[in-house]
Amino acid sequence: MSEIVRFSVSVEEELLKQFDEFCQREHYATRSEAVRQLIRNQLTEEAWTTDATEVAGTLTLVYDHHRPQLRDRLTEVQHQNTDLVVSTLHAHLTHEVCLEVIVLRGPAGRLQQIASQLKGLKGIFKGELVMASGEVGDHDHHDH
Repeated sequence: MSEIVRFSVSVEEELLKQFDEFCQREHYATRSEAVRQLIRNQLTEEAWTTDATEVAGTLTLVYDHHRPQLRDRLTEVQHQNTDLVVSTLHAHLTHEVCLEVIVLRGPAGRLQQIASQLKGLKGIFKGELVMASGEVGDHDHHDH
């Protein structure tokens, strides 16, 4: 983590009131923590504009469990992209509907491609790609 740098921001009184309400509603300990998170979110979102930017994210899919060959196709696409797929969580929502969360890591453009490919399959009710980070360099494993 980098050194914390203090700076000031001037805002209208009403905007500050709304921001304080936001901080309270979202349970931020301080305004500074909220500002840091908002800045990170914006920078992360902008990272998507560069296809080569290394990112991490999740692809959430809700789909028809009984759709012929859909499960096999989901697995096939993930196996074709083992360099991007970190992990998968599968849950049965009902007898007919399943939810799958795929954790992805790699170039933003490739994550968008795999998400588009999977979201477009017949039997997918909903698909959403969410980027979790714009800073995913090498990771040193350590005790948490």
